[in-house]
Amino acid sequence: MKITSFNPLIVTKDADAAVALFEALGFKRAHSISAVENNGTEIKNVTLKNAEGFSVDVSEAPVPQDIPLIRMNVDNFDEALAFLAERGFKNVKGTDETLDTSTNRSAMMVSPSGFAFDLCQHIKD
Repeated sequence: MKITSFNPLIVTKDADAAVALFEALGFKRAHSISAVENNGTEIKNVTLKNAEGFSVDVSEAPVPQDIPLIRMNVDNFDEALAFLAERGFKNVKGTDETLDTSTNRSAMMVSPSGFAFDLCQHIKD
């Protein structure tokens, strides 16, 4: 398994406010995408980058409070999922539930202590 990127992710019900904060800090929008989960929930994601090369993702979702995560993009999703599961991480949506879009596959994996990764593999044509 190779990690292809590793950066903070903020999941919030008010992405516009979070994005505005990072834009005020000098970050620029690099990528935006919307996806609909199996239950019909729309998830919006914005990737922002600054001049020094730092990036942060902001996702809008119906959550009761902001959730800070680490987004870990990998080249082999199944291998990374097994790696984390072997170390006690659980998929918050259930063992086999993932968010699958035309461009990526992801799952929120949480450790027994509450540390969380958004595990993601980008799908390239």
